[in-house]
Amino acid sequence: MKYSLKTVAAVILLLIFAGCNLKKETLITGNTMGTTYHIKVVSLFYKDTEGLKGKIENRLKDINNSMSTFSRESEITRFNTFDSGGKFAVSDDFLQVMKIARTIFELSEGAWDGTVHPLVELWGFGSKERKSDVPDKKEIEKILINVGFDKIEISEGWYLVKKNPSVSLDLASIAKGYGVDEIADVIRKEGIDNFLVEIGGEVYASGLRKDGGYWRVGINRPDKDALFDEVYKTVMLKNKALATSGDYKNYFEKDNAVYTHVLDPKTGYPVTNGVVSVSVIADNCTFADGLATAIMVMGHKKGLELADKIPSIECFIVVRGKDGKHADYSSKGFVNNQKNLFEK
Repeated sequence: MKYSLKTVAAVILLLIFAGCNLKKETLITGNTMGTTYHIKVVSLFYKDTEGLKGKIENRLKDINNSMSTFSRESEITRFNTFDSGGKFAVSDDFLQVMKIARTIFELSEGAWDGTVHPLVELWGFGSKERKSDVPDKKEIEKILINVGFDKIEISEGWYLVKKNPSVSLDLASIAKGYGVDEIADVIRKEGIDNFLVEIGGEVYASGLRKDGGYWRVGINRPDKDALFDEVYKTVMLKNKALATSGDYKNYFEKDNAVYTHVLDPKTGYPVTNGVVSVSVIADNCTFADGLATAIMVMGHKKGLELADKIPSIECFIVVRGKDGKHADYSSKGFVNNQKNLFEK
């Protein structure tokens, strides 16, 4: 039986358009790292995704066992209590996070510092009991002696060395981002290219949505009374990560003053620069997560200067003025790239 070229072309076009209807979107949810995760996977109907959640849960369990300060048996807890000197052997997960952490520490000139762990605990924002009192200045000064990411030697031989035996780590501001990246890797290994991974608000968007459009991700309204799904700004993503750091969910008030969980590693006190939200778009979520926290500490001017210097970085910052009104600031990359994506 013979077919004309027109007939063959029509069949090919029909199959192409029909392919859009052969796609399914699978939603996978769960709990991890003291928060929740939501994953959307776009695949063909014949693609089996049944066993994917189990693989995701196992990978998240490994990461949590490595970097949770809430677990007495975790790798990070064991490191924090390690004071005998010598080498502390670490897993590949821990090593990779520490290497990225060192890069952010250096780029931000110490604005991000994973050794703030004892300060976080002192202010009541850590794994111990919550507090609502301002610590004594002498207590803060005593702890600051043991703060400094450069007090830890990171070796490619999968070990760390404490230059100061009292130094300890809190990687909460970067661990969720790492979890996002690792789950993205788990999904890619299943042969799936189009998906969205979100853990506690940190996101990686791969490929396209089911309808063929870019992924749209909302940045939460940066206010105490904002609902978890209340969108302040929408961004478009494709093969990019988005991480947001804010001061409006974890804080306490004392004598008409607000003290947030975002601590300046150099002073030991919560930042007071007016920055209430920082969103960073990057190639991976680990870097975006840590950099967002660093810019919270740096302030919007220095933060934008840093973002504009780093290739492939976009940044959106919200500052609350003394009158309570929000002012938005965007890096050059954010303005240009988001405009181009929305116009497509």
